[in-house]
Amino acid sequence: MALQALQSSGVAFRKILSHFPEELSLAFAYGSGVYRQAGPSSDQKLIKYGVISTSVLIEDLLNWNNLYIAGRLQKLVKIVAMNEDVALRSALDQNLKSAVTAAFLMLPESFSEEDLFTEIAGLSYSGDFRMVVGEDKAKVLNIVKPNMAHFRDLYGRILQESPQVVYQAQQGSLEIDKSPEGQFTQLMTLPKTLQQQINHIMDPPGKNRDVEETLFQVAHDPDCGNVVRLGLAAIVRPSSIRQSTKGILTAGLKKSVVYSSLKLRKMWKGWLRKTS
Repeated sequence: MALQALQSSGVAFRKILSHFPEELSLAFAYGSGVYRQAGPSSDQKLIKYGVISTSVLIEDLLNWNNLYIAGRLQKLVKIVAMNEDVALRSALDQNLKSAVTAAFLMLPESFSEEDLFTEIAGLSYSGDFRMVVGEDKAKVLNIVKPNMAHFRDLYGRILQESPQVVYQAQQGSLEIDKSPEGQFTQLMTLPKTLQQQINHIMDPPGKNRDVEETLFQVAHDPDCGNVVRLGLAAIVRPSSIRQSTKGILTAGLKKSVVYSSLKLRKMWKGWLRKTS
């Protein structure tokens, strides 16, 4: 759905919120304009928005059932309104911690802040068919590079407090334990749906091993990071197809074609920049 935005982002957000019940648990905004301090009038722009129940949101944040809203909230958003729901606040924090852990498993022993934030920003695009056709291939880097300071604000406390990493903030460098024991500890703290997908990928037919046994095997596998990536793709791929289908049904065919054309043009421009 969409509402026309007004010039002031604060006014625009209030206008959108006025259409919903007062007992909203959470409202957030995302996109290139969220952190812009000044810019051209947005009188003619539309703001897309969606609605989700608090219980379903918390489930996705904790378990990564489809990694759609949880994935959005791993990147930079502006919290517009939020109530004092303790369970929701805890789930939001756990979602960020889970994103860090999943990224650790897919990174080498030593890496930079930019490497980490790029991996985190790309989690919810793993397996997304729109990244093959319809999205700028540099989309994830374009999210991270201009916003390094914001990513540090979002994840800095978690990295400082994590026993899994040596974080040298001033140098922007990190080191993690890549031993089987260290990786097993990380795998055991991943969201439930991702653990189940990894188990499904690795469990041979007829074996019916429990999840912990499979994760112990994966922790000793040199391709541990690739297995985690496959598990993420197994979550995101069907979700991305469903969301695209819903978009066509709710927005209508004409709007969807126009939107897809703009996406393809952006992808083409990105490709031209890369090859020039």
